[in-house]
Amino acid sequence: MNLFRFEDPLWLLLLLGIPLQWWWNRKHTQPAALRYSHVPRSFGGSARIHWPFLVRLFALALAITALARPQQGTEWEESLSEGIDIQVVLDVSGSMAAEDFRPRNRLHVAQQVVKDFVANRPSDRIGLVAFSGVAVTEAPLTTDRRMVQNLVEGLELFRLPDGTAIGVALATAANRLKDSDAKSKVAILVTDGGNNAGAIDPGAATAICEGLGIRVYTIGVGREGEVPVPMPRTNPRTGREEMVRTMLNVEVDEELLQQIADGTGGRYFAATDPKALQEVFAEIDQMETTPVHTRKMSSYREAFPPLAAGALVLMGLPSLLAFLGWSVEP
Repeated sequence: MNLFRFEDPLWLLLLLGIPLQWWWNRKHTQPAALRYSHVPRSFGGSARIHWPFLVRLFALALAITALARPQQGTEWEESLSEGIDIQVVLDVSGSMAAEDFRPRNRLHVAQQVVKDFVANRPSDRIGLVAFSGVAVTEAPLTTDRRMVQNLVEGLELFRLPDGTAIGVALATAANRLKDSDAKSKVAILVTDGGNNAGAIDPGAATAICEGLGIRVYTIGVGREGEVPVPMPRTNPRTGREEMVRTMLNVEVDEELLQQIADGTGGRYFAATDPKALQEVFAEIDQMETTPVHTRKMSSYREAFPPLAAGALVLMGLPSLLAFLGWSVEP
């Protein structure tokens, strides 16, 4: 933003005297005792014989304005953000292929929601852990949102050994956050089952997160009851692997997810459909706000030198022109 100000504006009060000086001069000036033959022919007549007085009044106005020290400046805002370090821990086990989140499966909907969540966190570092029977760090903590979104989109089912290793996944996320110096460290665990694999107990992983000051939000994905789940099977006749839809009842271990959240100061959410999952991430987005401190800064430079120079030139101009014979002094 462009700014303008006078550093010493009280000097401008002197400008009020210029109209008074003009009035006083008009009232008390006697007719000039000059014959027209003494006035330079190029000057233009007696009506303009006192123009040097007007020039000097204008010069005085410039000098007064220069004394008030006009300044031009710019103003800008500087935002200082204290980012949050967030690890998204996403279940890619076979049950996430369940098709109760029509028209897509659970994983596809979770991928889209996570990508939107990442897009809304420009000041935070975000990492990604994918897990099923084992846990893999897909992305370390980074501010490169596009990279994280691409990695989330590239997650595939049945790529890792099957199972649901919640304890291992949480411990992996904690390991990525343990060296963080952010004021707020968060893990978001998205799963549709209970812990049934891995060498690390979820309770031990919860204690690790608590000790490191990591707040864990847990999200249980899926509705109750049997749902169609495409599963890979080998056709005994052809020997080829085929996807066969099987009705399965995959129960979310809500008690375990609630304990993890409570033990770390987070919250547990149940997401039984795509809209609910979107609302859960939107609520977490509102809860984990990034502190932003804004301060205004301004810079000024002096603008009076041209005015002062103009005043000096105008003060001497009438005398110079009179000396050259192009005008007369009053």
